[in-house]
Amino acid sequence: MMHLQPTLFDHPLPITSELIPGLLYLPEFITPLQEQDLLARIDQHPWDTSLKRRVQHYGYRYDYTTRNVSPDSWLGPLPDWLFSFSQHLHQQSLFQSPPDQIIINEYLPGQGISAHIDCIPCFSATIASLSLGSACVMEFFNPSIKKRIPVLLEPRSLLIVSGDARYQWLHSIPARKTDLYEGISFTRNRRISLTFRNMIIHHKG
Repeated sequence: MMHLQPTLFDHPLPITSELIPGLLYLPEFITPLQEQDLLARIDQHPWDTSLKRRVQHYGYRYDYTTRNVSPDSWLGPLPDWLFSFSQHLHQQSLFQSPPDQIIINEYLPGQGISAHIDCIPCFSATIASLSLGSACVMEFFNPSIKKRIPVLLEPRSLLIVSGDARYQWLHSIPARKTDLYEGISFTRNRRISLTFRNMIIHHKG
C-alpha cells in the first residue's frame, strides 16, 4: 500500500487564487516515488475506451451520455490503494468525508476535455484533481464576467475547487500538444488525472 506523507506541513505552501475564489493549488502533494507507484497501479487495471480518452471509474460509474450518476451505478468499494488516498484527503481536512467516487483520466498529447462544471446534483461542494506524469494548462472561464484564467497543473500537484470555483467557473483542458504559460512553453506528454468527489446520492445496497 502506498505510504502518504502525514501532514500538509511537509508540502510546499498551498496557493490560493484571488481571481478564482475557492481554488486551492497544492504543488508536490505527493513524492515522485508515490507518483510512480500510483501510475503502476493504475496501469494494472482495465481502461474504458468508449471515449476519445481512456478512463477508469471507481466507487460509482459516471454516465457521460446523461451526465448523471444513479444509485444503481455503484461499482463496489474503492480498492485499498485508492481508499487510503481518499482517507488521506479527508484526514488533511480537504474533504468533510472521504471521497467515494473517483474517475481516472488519461490524456495523451493533443487530447483534452471541453468546458464544463462537474454535475451539481451528483457531487458535493468540494472536488479535487491529482495530476500525474505531465504538466498541462487548465483553463477556467466565468461566463457571467466573461473572464478566462489559465492554471498550470504540474505533475504531483493537487487542485481543489469549492465555492465559486466549483459552481461559477467552467474548466477545460484545450486539445493541443503544447501549452504556453507565462511565456514558457510546455510540451505535453502522457498525463493521468485522478478526480476525487463525494456522491450526493449514496448506495443503499
